[in-house]
Amino acid sequence: MLMGLAAAAVPIAVHFFNLRRPRRVDFSSLAFVRQVEERTMQRLNIKRWLLLALRVLAVACLALAFARPVLSPEIAGTVGAPASGNAAMSVVVDNSLSMTRRSGGEGPLLGQAKARAAALAGQMQPGDDLRLSATAGRGDGSTGRASYRNAGAAREAVKAVEAHPGAEPLVRTARRAARRLASADRAGARARELYLFTDLQKSTLADTLAESTDAEANDNLRVGLVPVGGGGAGEASSGNVAVTDVTVESRIVEVGQPARLTATLRNFGDETLEGYRASVYLGEERSGGESAERLAQATADLAPGERRTVSFTVTPRRRGWLAGRVETEGGDGFPADDARHFILHVPRERRVLIVRGQDQPAEYVELALASGGAGEGGSVFQTQTLGAGQLAGANLSTYDAVVLVGPQSLASGTRQALARYVDSGGGLLLFPGSGMARADYNALLDRLGGGEITGMSGGSGDGEGTRRPIASFERVDTDHPLFEGVFDQARSQRVERPTLYRVADYAARSGAEQALIQLSNGRPFLQEIRHGQGGALFMAAAPNERWSDLPTRGLFVPLLYRSLFYLSASGSTAGDALIAGRAGELRVRGGGRTGSDGSEREPLRLVGPEGQEVIPPQRRLFGATLIETSGQLRTPGVYDVRRGDRLVRRVALNLDPAESDVRPAAADEAADRLAEALGTDDVRVLAGEDGRRGLARTLRAGRAGMELWNVFLALALALLVAEMVVAKYWTPEEA
Repeated sequence: MLMGLAAAAVPIAVHFFNLRRPRRVDFSSLAFVRQVEERTMQRLNIKRWLLLALRVLAVACLALAFARPVLSPEIAGTVGAPASGNAAMSVVVDNSLSMTRRSGGEGPLLGQAKARAAALAGQMQPGDDLRLSATAGRGDGSTGRASYRNAGAAREAVKAVEAHPGAEPLVRTARRAARRLASADRAGARARELYLFTDLQKSTLADTLAESTDAEANDNLRVGLVPVGGGGAGEASSGNVAVTDVTVESRIVEVGQPARLTATLRNFGDETLEGYRASVYLGEERSGGESAERLAQATADLAPGERRTVSFTVTPRRRGWLAGRVETEGGDGFPADDARHFILHVPRERRVLIVRGQDQPAEYVELALASGGAGEGGSVFQTQTLGAGQLAGANLSTYDAVVLVGPQSLASGTRQALARYVDSGGGLLLFPGSGMARADYNALLDRLGGGEITGMSGGSGDGEGTRRPIASFERVDTDHPLFEGVFDQARSQRVERPTLYRVADYAARSGAEQALIQLSNGRPFLQEIRHGQGGALFMAAAPNERWSDLPTRGLFVPLLYRSLFYLSASGSTAGDALIAGRAGELRVRGGGRTGSDGSEREPLRLVGPEGQEVIPPQRRLFGATLIETSGQLRTPGVYDVRRGDRLVRRVALNLDPAESDVRPAAADEAADRLAEALGTDDVRVLAGEDGRRGLARTLRAGRAGMELWNVFLALALALLVAEMVVAKYWTPEEA
């Protein structure tokens, strides 16, 4: 076809044919006209040579257009690619939950992304290989490392990708895919191509765990960014209201008693929403369980980007690990985060260990706990009483709370065990006693981060001598969770004031301490000490009539109940919450069934809302078992923690609130962030219809070069237009 360039000689031949020499004719003497004629001829010659050049170039461009020339791959590549026709491709499919949204009439965004990625895989040539990655894994627990050399297998793998929670940032997946491409082709003998199919969710374009980028490793990397759902143009709805948090505010939760919880709603959209409704449900949702019951509703006005906390009051009707959820009712384009699950723990029983010091009466404590609590089928407190000498051999992890009633001494090992028990979530109620070793008590308080007992006020407390009142209650912190629901907040209620004959003088240390009941002498009567995951309460008088008349007052039993309810809760009223697709830890207190050698007979297992079972890695700690989920839990809902057939506890699994922000970034902004993360200067955005055709065109250009016939054809037409303009409108002969 290049022989057509010979046609370029035709305008040259025509040009020289027209160069006829003029015949000389003598005329009258008009010498002054000769100068004008010479200048005109010069301008005519310039015009003729310009027309000749335009005509020659136009014919040459037409000939080249019919020859269909191709630009070499070295120059045609968008970032620069080796000359080899084979390619190592990596396809990253964004399968985060935001891709479940719909865009116009094209269906879910993930379906659109998979269709385009499958079409790309279908263009694989012999010698190519394709690596498939997914931001939330492909459903098998991996982020996608399979390599395919067959177009059919690659297409099937792409079509099998499903949406999952717990997606990692897109830039992190892209960086990992680029590193795998570089390691697979260290010699640089093949083209390296990375294609990302995503809805450009803005929150996925930042990586808080970003590592330093090796720009040199990606010099030959060609990147194509394929947006779906409008590519940042807002075709897919980005308005969304999410329940981002649920907190059980009440530390003490009992059957028939109101419990307070709060939920946080956030408007991720751009419009103000008025009267947005949320409801709280309590009950089972899994197959075979009772249906959840709506117990309360709340409304909130939400400005764009605003967080608003709403409160609910629920009254549990039974004991156990109760599953609940807070759900919005406004409806939006992203229903995955319209509900947030939580656990409300109403203990069936509270196991209490009573340790009685030598010659220290504990009958009032034992009688109160044996007969009270209004539990199902009897008292909610299951008590065991030991002497002080037996405490060292007790397995504290099997108890929810420990009550020390004036043991005279506490050995170093016992103090260490009690401090470790509280740190792991246990509760300790500490009473002083006659003849107690104050140094031992202070050493225990010091391990707990508390203050110290500086002395005693009042009588000896060990005889029938004269009992002289020395103090009474001065102030009660009725706002503390221990007294929640006990006193009527609407009106001032007088708290019963017992008479105290002997008290331990306690001096608080600055830190995690709080006086719940203050005495008239300025000393605390009931002091809270928070330590680790648990806590301790120090009561300044022993529970007998020698120290005070409190045990015979009506206040004693509810005060004892509330103290042990509060201590045995230790944060467990809300159970535990994990994030779907994220690694997490779950501490399960108490010992399980053990064999003769002390090892666990059966491991803990997690049973999901759809009946799926997982046995996660687990290890024994002091008084507890630590479960490591490793991000393998992906279906939001309530999971049972079981050992054999026994329900040990429950845990709620919810979405990461960051996934609720589905607002897209602009395509150019996304390309810039990816270019910075990948260490390359050029990321091509393949959007819209041009993007669909551009995928195939980019592949062809990178491997077989870029066709230039359309460029030469356009040049030929432009040259012919220029020739017509010069010939018609430039007339130097008339000048």
